[in-house]
Amino acid sequence: MNLHGKTVLITGSTSGIGLGIAQVFAQTGAKIILNGFGDIEMAKAAVTQKQNGNIPGYHNADLSDEKQIIDMMHYADKEFGGVDILINNAGIQHVSPTESFPVDKWNAIIAINLSSVFHTTRLALPNMLKHNWGRIINIASVHGLVASKNKSAYVAAKHGVIGLTKSVALETARTNVTCNAICPGWVLTPLVQQQIDKRIADGAKPEAALKDLLEEKQPSSQFVTPQQLGELALFLCSDSATQVRGVAWNMDGGWVAQ
Repeated sequence: MNLHGKTVLITGSTSGIGLGIAQVFAQTGAKIILNGFGDIEMAKAAVTQKQNGNIPGYHNADLSDEKQIIDMMHYADKEFGGVDILINNAGIQHVSPTESFPVDKWNAIIAINLSSVFHTTRLALPNMLKHNWGRIINIASVHGLVASKNKSAYVAAKHGVIGLTKSVALETARTNVTCNAICPGWVLTPLVQQQIDKRIADGAKPEAALKDLLEEKQPSSQFVTPQQLGELALFLCSDSATQVRGVAWNMDGGWVAQ
């Protein structure tokens, strides 16, 4: 697929799912803007390698802060002429029973996992509508479709992302702008590794901790990969997906089919 001339902004793209998606899109010739924390130079190098030496853009916006999101979108406008493909991927997690869920963790999860999606979308849409072409892809979660215990904030935020996706899809239905969500099951990201590590800390052996995590929810007993998610996102940008609007497309090894 050729996306030369298109600019792709991927939030939370310095590791995990976001970086995997960035690498897939880099091979299309699109201009990539990374966002996130951690090993920035490693992430840039990983994308540059896939893009024949073209160095991606980068903005370090903390997506819990509306002002920093606005600054990131202004950066995209100034340096790249606006965002053509917006992939909202950034997310955080905290696991705790609702009655003892820390309020600060709730607020942070809602801000980063849900409110940031609203802010980037509202700021990207004018340019997309002006040019009558755009793609908004929200990386929600299987937890946007079904719930798990002790994840009230994450589940609430991801359900909200899917609702927002549907509303934006309806508002743009008569344009060449589409909005869809992808709902991954277990992907071996740093967030999921934390849950495996907790099981190990509670006494499980490493192999058993990983195996049990998968088999409790994901019938395939295999992790979804960032590459697979990137390929699905790429399909949603194609002409073939023009009438795919407002969907929550789960890639979850059979999780929701149960």
